[in-house]
Amino acid sequence: MIASRVTDASGGALVMFQPDGQLRLEQLHCTDDDDCQSVRLALEMATRQITASIAAAEAAAGAPATISETTMVSLDRQASRYLGADCQIFGTAIIVQNVERGRLYVFSYEGDYTWSDTRQKLVRLVADQTAVAIENNQLTHEVRHKERLDRELELGAEIQAQLLPRQCPTIEGVDLAARCNTANKVGGDYYDFIPTTYDQLREPHSPASQEKPWNFAIGDVMGKGVPAGLMMTLLRGMLRAEVLNSHSPGHLLQHLNWVMRTDLESSNRFVTLFCAQYDPRTQMLSYGNAAHNPPLLWQAETGQVKRLDADGMLLGLDMDTHYQENQIQLQPGDTVIYYTDGFTEASDRSGHRFDEENLIESFCWACRNLPNSDEILNYLFKTLQRFIGTDREAEDDTTLVVMRITQPAEFRQLSTLS
Repeated sequence: MIASRVTDASGGALVMFQPDGQLRLEQLHCTDDDDCQSVRLALEMATRQITASIAAAEAAAGAPATISETTMVSLDRQASRYLGADCQIFGTAIIVQNVERGRLYVFSYEGDYTWSDTRQKLVRLVADQTAVAIENNQLTHEVRHKERLDRELELGAEIQAQLLPRQCPTIEGVDLAARCNTANKVGGDYYDFIPTTYDQLREPHSPASQEKPWNFAIGDVMGKGVPAGLMMTLLRGMLRAEVLNSHSPGHLLQHLNWVMRTDLESSNRFVTLFCAQYDPRTQMLSYGNAAHNPPLLWQAETGQVKRLDADGMLLGLDMDTHYQENQIQLQPGDTVIYYTDGFTEASDRSGHRFDEENLIESFCWACRNLPNSDEILNYLFKTLQRFIGTDREAEDDTTLVVMRITQPAEFRQLSTLS
């Protein structure tokens, strides 16, 4: 060990404090191998005794004990005691980020050996260099750990992105646009377009498939990051299975609440979810709501906005809750936006929220002045970004689906017949 060489001592030892409160002899160097066994035994006995004292203090206090200066003095005394009077020992602290992480001991069995100021200064210098090496090793470990987590998050984000619709489906007489912006790499927002028959899965672009009913879903898992993303993935699989089993929106939410309650309760998370089924042959929209933000319907004939809501609690909260199902007849030009609370709860620099009133105002302007769903969606996202600040990012996941009815059902029926 460098400390023993620069001070012409017999050897040196490094004792480190572990996160669990244990003291451990990490390194031992002796110029004479015969001394090593006795020195090792002495230092291990000293560290065991101090560790036992720390454990007793923790038990008495009922809380983790801290490594105090008194503990260090006790360790120095015990080390000197077990090494014996023939050993001249000097110890100094290893300080990492202003916290004592260990002790560096240097010792000599030479009878005329003394710890001069110069030798003590040299040992402290080596201790400082040791502290730098420990800190660098810790930082390297943290960087590698962060890189591994980043890779895992990127993989999770990639998988989640693949589970969200890559493009909007082609539905007769409907213009669709959708986007999900996650605040973290993996988010808890969810939206989906789900065919109601297996024929639509096999031939999604056939004219027959485009005229059959489609289910729309938008939801939000309480929380962010990987846990919320995993719960969202579980929700997606169950929801799709329920739709293909020909359940209506109200019954679908009822079944999801029963099936997912155990998983949601054990994870201490809950889900808001709005489900709707649209039939392009009748232009009827049936829907149920599990406490999600009610979608907004802009009615072209009146220029007014209507909230599409139905009674129902969060998924996973109450087994006995009942989910209401409502219907509304849509007309050409009518536009519906499905959104998550990332829109209405986004805040500007002053802490003011965008809220539903601003969203309705922006939505009405877009419906009156913009020709299609894609432009409406882009306008609403840009409006939100201007409100937040062009140099700031949203703190929550933000999802928006825009649905516009483009032509009357009667016209499509006549086109098909001709």
